[in-house]
Amino acid sequence: AENIAYGKEGKQRIAIARAIVRKPAILLLDEATSALDTTSERIVQAAIDEIMHQQKRTTLTIAHRLSTIRNSDKIAVIDGGRVVEQGTWDELVAIEDGHFQRLAARQPKPGAI
Repeated sequence: AENIAYGKEGKQRIAIARAIVRKPAILLLDEATSALDTTSERIVQAAIDEIMHQQKRTTLTIAHRLSTIRNSDKIAVIDGGRVVEQGTWDELVAIEDGHFQRLAARQPKPGAI
C-alpha cells in the first residue's frame, strides 16, 4: 500500500466524512471547518447541510465562524457559560444590539477573503 500524505485540510475533510458515514443519531461538530479555507469551508458545509437534511439527523455545531451555522434550525448564543439568546439566524440578527447581531456584524462577508 502506498503512503499518502494529506495536508491539514485533507485530514479535516476525511474526519468529517468519516463521522457522517457512520450515520449517528446526533452529529457533534466542534469547529469542524475551522481548519479549512473559506472556499473549502463553503463546499464542506453545503455537503454537511445537505446530508444531514436528507438523513434527518440532529447536528450540534459549535462554531465561531458563523457561516457554518447559517442554515441551522435553532442557534443558541452562549456567553459566560449561559445561553443569552436563541432563535433562528434571522430572529437573532433582528435583535437590536444583541450578542448575535454584534458577532455577525464582525464576521467577514462571503467572498471578502
